[in-house]
Amino acid sequence: MRAKILKELRREQPPPETLLQRLRRRQWRLTAQRRAIAEVLQGEHVHLTADQIYERAIVRLPEISRASVYNTLNELRELGEILEIIIDAGAKRYDPNTGSHHQHMVCDRCGSTWDVRPRGERGLSVPEAERLGFAVREVQVVFRGLCANCAAREHR
Repeated sequence: MRAKILKELRREQPPPETLLQRLRRRQWRLTAQRRAIAEVLQGEHVHLTADQIYERAIVRLPEISRASVYNTLNELRELGEILEIIIDAGAKRYDPNTGSHHQHMVCDRCGSTWDVRPRGERGLSVPEAERLGFAVREVQVVFRGLCANCAAREHR
């Protein structure tokens, strides 16, 4: 079911430039550690925690350290090449999709997170009377519910 959903999402948008392609274009020094981390962050709808990135990077490069993962993630965030997202009280997640404005859809059961581009989102605003002098910098919308796999398990 997830594959069908991803296929539909891909059909709507041309494939974005990958993180590795962006880093090469910028001529960022790709050490073995940086390459392993960037490879882990490849693909659509990637929203991993630093620990998940470390666990996947160590398979590619057994000598990589947790500190290298955290340092590289901080560098990539400062460069604007990844987004650091906080969806709930859990760990920060890292999103390599910086090329297109998007929001997130999260499964309440398994935590899977997808990028979505909701209709009408650009028109959202807070009425002046309710802003209380607050200067709104950005809008983040998170759609929550059950993914197709978790919903199917619930109906068994």
